[in-house]
Amino acid sequence: MDQGDATVDAMMTGAQAGMRLDRALADVLPDLSRERIKALILEGRVQAPDGRAATNPSQKVGIEGRFAIAIPAPRPADAQPEDIPLVIVHEDAYLIVVDKAAGMVVHPAAGNFDGTLVNALLAHCRGQLSGIGGVARPGIVHRIDKDTSGLMVVAKTDQAHEGLARQFKDHSIRRLYRAIVHGLPIKGKGTVDTWIGRSDADRKKMAVQREGRGKHAVTHYRVAERLKGAALVECTLETGRTHQVRVHMAHLGHPLIGDPVYARGQSRHRELLKELGFHRQALHAARLGFIHPVDGSDLDFQSPLPRDMQELFSHLNV
Repeated sequence: MDQGDATVDAMMTGAQAGMRLDRALADVLPDLSRERIKALILEGRVQAPDGRAATNPSQKVGIEGRFAIAIPAPRPADAQPEDIPLVIVHEDAYLIVVDKAAGMVVHPAAGNFDGTLVNALLAHCRGQLSGIGGVARPGIVHRIDKDTSGLMVVAKTDQAHEGLARQFKDHSIRRLYRAIVHGLPIKGKGTVDTWIGRSDADRKKMAVQREGRGKHAVTHYRVAERLKGAALVECTLETGRTHQVRVHMAHLGHPLIGDPVYARGQSRHRELLKELGFHRQALHAARLGFIHPVDGSDLDFQSPLPRDMQELFSHLNV
């Protein structure tokens, strides 16, 4: 065992007999994800009751007894902590819910290596991150575009990360977005059910594609307020695809006001946007609900429209 490693004991009983080793260990060690345990097995960090290293994640558990796992201290994340103010809606030992401001990138990437939500969370959660996949970093299970505001949940532990990721995968997360769109949809409510993939004309854009191309995407929308040449629309997501609301509303012929990609060429409201200094798509993640991945409680959060969207709404609500 290396200096800084911690040893965790896993007691196998008859209940785990016949299971794969990685599944059995995950069964008795809920704080570690199965993927993390699998990696530790492959690294030779799991010792069987007979004292030998267990190096095959798929081997069947046939004996009861104590398995010892040497868990290395979490490696520092590549991103650096930055003391950036955050709006914290909820926080506990396992996860944190933030109300992200428009203009903030979620994850460091080319062109945005600092000033991101991850940089801010590394500073805010310093000493509280147990390690996602062995790295002391916040667990990003979903993203919001840079110029979209609103609610996001982030995992602080491996266990929470796996539980939240499972809910996003099975589409049980409750997400509602509010958007201000060009024009007034003919139908007051409806469902957009398409496939979304990279645009053939512009690889930086997403587009509605024929069935089987890209990923299946479903958005339920409702006109909440009729405005002057516009509408406040509430969109409930069944899936969470890249730019889903933006693409689906543009597909209906009602792109988001201020959207530099999917509302390009829209001259209506241009002068108003210039007057207000509104330089983003009018989209806000207003509601987020999910089952707490550790204690099983039902959590539901709401966020009001941010000031810039409230101001835009007020000028159009005449």
